[in-house]
Amino acid sequence: MKNIAIIPARGGSKRLKNKNIKPLLGIPLIGYSIKDAIACTEIDEVYITTDCKEIKAVGTQLGAKIIDRPKELAGDYATTVSAIQHAVDFLGLQPDDNIVLLQATNPLRPKNLISDTLHLFNEKKLDSLFSVSKNHHKLGEIIDDKFYPSNYEFGQRSQDMKKLYYENGLIYISKIRLIQQGVIFNSESFPYCIDKNFPIVDIDYLEDFQYAEYLLKSI
Repeated sequence: MKNIAIIPARGGSKRLKNKNIKPLLGIPLIGYSIKDAIACTEIDEVYITTDCKEIKAVGTQLGAKIIDRPKELAGDYATTVSAIQHAVDFLGLQPDDNIVLLQATNPLRPKNLISDTLHLFNEKKLDSLFSVSKNHHKLGEIIDDKFYPSNYEFGQRSQDMKKLYYENGLIYISKIRLIQQGVIFNSESFPYCIDKNFPIVDIDYLEDFQYAEYLLKSI
């Protein structure tokens, strides 16, 4: 059984140009995910699936192997699972092998997150796992200029609110047999809760990038 880390990183980002290789405190953004994967002794190989020659060059320099993603799997409407399925076929992986999916846009992960989740994944004999964090916000909808609470009542204390969680994007682990069915994670997947007050950032816009810089400097 192999543990293969795959980092999807297509070119042509619209909201933040070249974000995957944009230097974040002197390190290309994708470098943080590569570094995390290489540092985990349970990971057998680290791959980037991309259509971009600049990302290929940076990834290779930082120690990752490259999977050439076809253009038809790198457009604005291409799904992550389609890119992972292509990677699985390209690598000739077996049904019981594990894919560890790391998003390049999540540069901040708790130390040992990959190792800890892989140990739990194998210990519980899971088919899929994804990381979540507790939501502390009072959420609601605005309809016809009126605010309707979704997860609390007006005047309710925050400590009495229903406990809700959100998918934080830090890590996904899945058996190859699920990937082959077009599934990375679903309602049957194990939600790995990061319960410490760890800073979560997912970079899509310049403001996210600047916030990540601030957090890294603070940490």
